Amino acid sequence: MTATQVLILLVVIVLLAGLAAAGWFWWRRQELRKRFGPEYDRVVSEQDSRLAAERELRERERRHAELELRPISPESRQRYLEEWERVQTMFIDDPAGAVVAGDELVTRLVAERGYPTSDFDEQMSYLSVEHAATLGHYRDAHDIYLRHERGEASTERLRQALVHYRALFSELLETDATPSGMDDGMRTRADADSPAGADARMDGRTRMDADASADERARMNADARMDADLDRDRDDGRTRDDGRTRAEVRTSDERADAADVESLRTGRQRDAR
Repeated sequence: MTATQVLILLVVIVLLAGLAAAGWFWWRRQELRKRFGPEYDRVVSEQDSRLAAERELRERERRHAELELRPISPESRQRYLEEWERVQTMFIDDPAGAVVAGDELVTRLVAERGYPTSDFDEQMSYLSVEHAATLGHYRDAHDIYLRHERGEASTERLRQALVHYRALFSELLETDATPSGMDDGMRTRADADSPAGADARMDGRTRMDADASADERARMNADARMDADLDRDRDDGRTRDDGRTRAEVRTSDERADAADVESLRTGRQRDAR
């Protein structure tokens, strides 16, 4: 093999190695994007470069692999679901207290699964590895919780916080923690007495009245059809009794009526004379 051939071979090897490395980095980047979802873009925006962000995410994966995560037993799952339902019920009379209780309940569940909970940022970094899809909900809920502590959270914000908490809560429990009609039913007593609540009740009554009117019209139409059927049955009965058709019956009736009129006219003429 000549020196030129050796040089060409080395160049080819270097190119192939470069392509392989580029392919591996591309594949690794796609895996990180897929695993961390929106959290990938958030970390990239916070770091100096994309490579630094990806190093941070790989470090999270390494530390997450050292955790001893525990599954939730069926008994614990049922207990958490019952406690969550009580939190939602509490919201009706005490929205702020419900959010505080919801935060404590989610934190307790996170700890029982085996995640550290002493520092919120550290807790978020661990959760991001397997729960990136709901991490944004948890972050938003915690932000509203902090606003509440500063006295800056409205009742609607507090309701949103519980909805955000519920997203991570359901995923950690591996079940849906949403009772039927939860979002519609999770309203405070003040909401129920508000003009909007009154409008909703009025809309409900209007729909009921409309349904009642429709039922009444349907019954009236049914009665009219029944009367028409009875009339036809009576005509059919008369036809069957004397073997005549309806037309013949009507002609006979008309003749009888004409005879009665003629008899009445003749009687009046005699009286006049």
